Amino acid sequence: MADPRPMASIEAVESGLASQGYIASRQIATAVYLSQQIAKPILVEGPAGVGKTELAKAVAAWRGLKMIRLQCYEGLDEAKALYEWKYAKQLLYTQILKDKLGEVLGGAATLHAALDQLHDFGDVFFSKEFVEPRPLLQALEQEAGCVLLIDEIDKSDAEFESLLLEILSDFQVTIPELGTVSAVVPPTVILTSNSERNLGDALKRRCLHLHIGFPEQKLEERIVESRVPAIAQVLRRQLVSFIHDVRTLDLKKQPSVSETIDWARVLVLLQAAELGHDVVKDTLNVLLKYESDVEATLPHVTTFVAKALRQNVFG
Repeated sequence: MADPRPMASIEAVESGLASQGYIASRQIATAVYLSQQIAKPILVEGPAGVGKTELAKAVAAWRGLKMIRLQCYEGLDEAKALYEWKYAKQLLYTQILKDKLGEVLGGAATLHAALDQLHDFGDVFFSKEFVEPRPLLQALEQEAGCVLLIDEIDKSDAEFESLLLEILSDFQVTIPELGTVSAVVPPTVILTSNSERNLGDALKRRCLHLHIGFPEQKLEERIVESRVPAIAQVLRRQLVSFIHDVRTLDLKKQPSVSETIDWARVLVLLQAAELGHDVVKDTLNVLLKYESDVEATLPHVTTFVAKALRQNVFG
């Protein structure tokens, strides 16, 4: 059931997200709190795998709201994002009208009167009954509100941003044939970007900005503890220390939080008691996604493992 109450505090946001397994930094919790208080979307930027999409899922689950997701891609247009007409249904109704044309126009005394009657039927074909709502329009029509996730907005064309401006500023959209459709309850809007291209100032101006980077070590340990509760504290501290050292290397893709969680699950599955040179070498492909990154990391494994083990002794 949706929770209609406003978010009481930043601390309440931290607690609420944590109840869904999302360990948020103070900065993240503050952005979510302010977004609701001043009714502004959040534009979340940062590298892939740091929890941008998961934030939207956690907010929706915590608040008991439906989450509607619009996955962006090159060439995305209003027919896929906003609405399109039910052409098959329109065609069917056209055939029915054709079959009944004599009955419909039977009372028309003049050609002008007949055209007026047909014009009335033409308007029916472009009524709400024939509209197929897509994610943006669906979000505005939710009577209980929702979380609208516009995922990877940087993958869409720059022209697509113009379509979003009215929705992001006024929570409404104008459809030429129907007029203005306003939100029943303004949705909580979260946009994500991996910064593959620069976004327009008009879009950024309508949003709160939040950058999620790689978390500090203590926070990442808490995230692993939340998502992989079976892992021992010793191993958890060691693997996070190792990953933070790996991120200092010049790699094609730095291991993200999602890779940290996957690696923790793998180490638990392999019943590793602590981080060791052999288990790291055997599972490095879980942490790193490019062979060149694996090759660049291998010479440092012994040093990084030793450092992680020492940290545990003095931690």
